[in-house]
Amino acid sequence: MIPNITRGSRMTGLMVYLASTDTDKTKNAHTEPHLVAGDAAIMAWYDDGVLDHDDAVAIAKHLDRPRKAYGVEVRIKDFAWDAARKQRVHVGYKDASVWHCSLSLRAEEGALTDQQWGDIANDFMDSMGFTEASGKTQCRWVAINHGTSENGNHHIHLAVSLVREDGTKASTHGDYQRAQQTCRELEAKYGLEQLSTVHATRGYDRAEKATAVRDEREMHRASLARKVRASASASASEGEFVRRARNTGMLLRPRYAKNTTDVIVGYSVAERPRSGERPIWFGGGTLASDLKLGALREAWMDSPHLATEAAAEWNAAARNKRKVSKTGPENANPSADVWVEYTRNAAALAEQLRSIPRDDHATWAKAAREVSGAFAAWSHRLESTPGPLAATAAELSRTAQLRAPREHNKPVALPSIAGTAMLFLAASSKNKTAAQTALMVQLINTAFAVYEMHAQSGRSREAQRIRSVVENQLGPFSATMPKAVSVGAGQQTATEFAVPRTAVDIARRGMAPIRPGSAVPTTPTPATPAKTHQPSQRGTGQGLDR
Repeated sequence: MIPNITRGSRMTGLMVYLASTDTDKTKNAHTEPHLVAGDAAIMAWYDDGVLDHDDAVAIAKHLDRPRKAYGVEVRIKDFAWDAARKQRVHVGYKDASVWHCSLSLRAEEGALTDQQWGDIANDFMDSMGFTEASGKTQCRWVAINHGTSENGNHHIHLAVSLVREDGTKASTHGDYQRAQQTCRELEAKYGLEQLSTVHATRGYDRAEKATAVRDEREMHRASLARKVRASASASASEGEFVRRARNTGMLLRPRYAKNTTDVIVGYSVAERPRSGERPIWFGGGTLASDLKLGALREAWMDSPHLATEAAAEWNAAARNKRKVSKTGPENANPSADVWVEYTRNAAALAEQLRSIPRDDHATWAKAAREVSGAFAAWSHRLESTPGPLAATAAELSRTAQLRAPREHNKPVALPSIAGTAMLFLAASSKNKTAAQTALMVQLINTAFAVYEMHAQSGRSREAQRIRSVVENQLGPFSATMPKAVSVGAGQQTATEFAVPRTAVDIARRGMAPIRPGSAVPTTPTPATPAKTHQPSQRGTGQGLDR
């Protein structure tokens, strides 16, 4: 449930908007706005009938009466944009006696009954301190069911007068944080989808979904995010990323620092449009929070030479010219030994993740990002339309996107599988191989480690989504793969794994089931040393002009 708070001064204007059914004048107007909760007087006067303009005006007068009776002003600082100083500046104070908050469900959650919304509204108002539950005189307030928005979100609106019945002012200090915390508590209480306080993903608007359905294609942002993630994970430098991204068929254009053509501070991508159409561009940050250029650069090597090379590749992409380098790593064909080494790395990563504290969000995000990138690359190579590999990449990418990445420490050093995406992109055909199966087993092991972390952290929604995609989509897919092979440390020949039916079965053999009350250790424990193949000097964290 998502709260959105605004402040204003015109209670009548707000109520008329909330009761409006004139879709020509109000973008998100709906056909049956009606009350679901409010202060005792309001609920005694009105039932759950559809509100009209006269109702809205009468309700607004009731809500605003204490403020007018006591002549109380509620003022907050007012700011304006100073173009010369390029910042907001304080220009005075403005009236803000009206507190307005919408509570919105995700489109996938469907709709709630009026009784459910009414109970949620009353609990929310109590928690925000606007009712007598605070130990103070109540504020006058009302909750209106506004139905389903254009984006498919069922929601209500809460309108509150910040002047209490006795003429005192209600405090709104920390209301944004308190609203978020209250929503998390109400999600648990009422069995709603619990939004993560750690991870955050980008949503899709209703028009974008409708266009994709009409054109019988995948949403552009989903396909672009997968291609960018695959290209970034497979690359060791920024120039290589640009070339690999162009190889997927995307259009790329850089965003330059002001008055420069060699300092790139961002980028946009687009699918190639049909004849007669214009490309639809998306910035990296609108695809996923961890696909911003600054975030991507943290995983790449950096040097003055590589920065110059990257700028040249970006400029070529912007002008739709040929790639500058024709001998980059993206043109190499990895040997069988590299497949073996990355499979060992993936096995070591899955094992060592079990000793990582579940609140080390940065390390878990990095591991999820690398595994997601591998599945994204494999999907690009193997799936002509999005299938189980694309679904797995998308699900794991959720854990890679932290809500506030700067609040977390740097990830701890673990065996890297970032270059695994390179192996899949370099595959010369769409044929499935035993080497791919062996690597897939370890990638699924890592995915299950991420699942366990979420389950033991109480994030059941995230855990169930990962488990579902692995068992219901990867399971049937893995049954079509050749039998896996394993290569021991001193072996030169491969031997088949014994008996397990699918790669999912193989991966889950090494999983300890989650027991009630069990927990991942809170401090890392030494892992058995394993031979690992590290990509050549992947990023030092020093990117170009962050």
